[in-house]
Amino acid sequence: MKNISAILLLFLANSISGMAQGISMIAIPWYFAQQEKMASFAFVYMLTNLISLFWIPYSGTMVDRYDRRKIFLFLTTICGTIIFSIGMLGMEWGTLPWQFVAAVFMLTFLNYAVHYPNLYAFVQEIIEPEYYGKITSYLEIQGQLTSILAGAGAALLLEGTTAGRTQFFGMTWEWPFTITAWEIHEIFLLDASTYFVSFLIIWFIRYEALKPRKQERNTVWDELKTGYNYLRGNPYLFLFGVASYSVFVAVLLQAFFLGALYANEHLQAGANVYATSEMFYASGAVFAGLAIRKIFKSFSPPVGIIIMTFITALLFMTLGIGKSVWLFFLMLLVLGITNAGIRILRTTYLFSTIPNQVFGRAISIFNLSNILFRIFFLAIFSIPFFQTEIGVKYPFYMLSGFLLIAGIVLVKYKGRFPKT
Repeated sequence: MKNISAILLLFLANSISGMAQGISMIAIPWYFAQQEKMASFAFVYMLTNLISLFWIPYSGTMVDRYDRRKIFLFLTTICGTIIFSIGMLGMEWGTLPWQFVAAVFMLTFLNYAVHYPNLYAFVQEIIEPEYYGKITSYLEIQGQLTSILAGAGAALLLEGTTAGRTQFFGMTWEWPFTITAWEIHEIFLLDASTYFVSFLIIWFIRYEALKPRKQERNTVWDELKTGYNYLRGNPYLFLFGVASYSVFVAVLLQAFFLGALYANEHLQAGANVYATSEMFYASGAVFAGLAIRKIFKSFSPPVGIIIMTFITALLFMTLGIGKSVWLFFLMLLVLGITNAGIRILRTTYLFSTIPNQVFGRAISIFNLSNILFRIFFLAIFSIPFFQTEIGVKYPFYMLSGFLLIAGIVLVKYKGRFPKT
């Protein structure tokens, strides 16, 4: 494999920054849940998605227009500097108003909208086609091992240890030392430091582009239309992209909004249960990275995605009905398998069907549909009834129905999707 050193450095940088990002993005929803400000957080999350409607098209064209290594350097500089400044304000004031916590959430979420399309487009640009499936699996494993560490870190930092004890993977563990719970601004300072470390690692990346791209200097709107026109010429690929992202819609709503509510209101549990659920999710995703291509090797990617979409629909229904911490952990484990498995199969499939020249813009169109669905559901879930102990289960039923519809659409048009 060419560019192996570049791939390894990219994985290292992604792991270092991803762990601290993960701790922050677990800590922020829990912060709002504990402050009983989930209505404010629902507004913040919805506003972030509304901004994304305008940001995603630009981010997609940016990924296709500019040097992808330089994009990473730019992102790590901007995000690291802003989050460090907010963390230092917290140190100065001794606390942070919720609006500053919300600002870190919005910045990180908008960063994801560039980071992940740029990551996948960069990888597609510098590896040979025969390694697509293997590298997408490795990316999933790397990302989710990082998430396990983030979940463990969040469980320790959010609640600390009591008499040398803490919860880890749902069990009580003895520690030879005591950790005092961190303030949210201290977590942000840790987060910011990893951006700067990632910047240094990415600075040393050198690579040979295996899929040279022609320079395009059209307006953002014209370049977005290029992605739109490509998908309009491939309508069933567009339909596949929209429907196959349905599980990702549900996962983002669960991870950044419903999960904290579910643990706090439905299960009446603490931060360690919420953080540990993310570890179970990540463990399932690691399993998917190791095994999903082998499990579905006899099936086409769309068939594997259809099966896992229906499994996820059943899973959300089960979460709504059940009220057990260990059931919560088990369902998050399965959710990690299905979402990561779908992402691996979908990414490998899209690598093989979408030209690198328009990859970022095509993916941005799928992301726009994803955002619209999230805004729709957030508008419903922000109703105070759905944030109560009695009402929090109903969003899970709604998402189950949404996934069932997506699975039926995929089944109906399966035979018309592009062949690889």
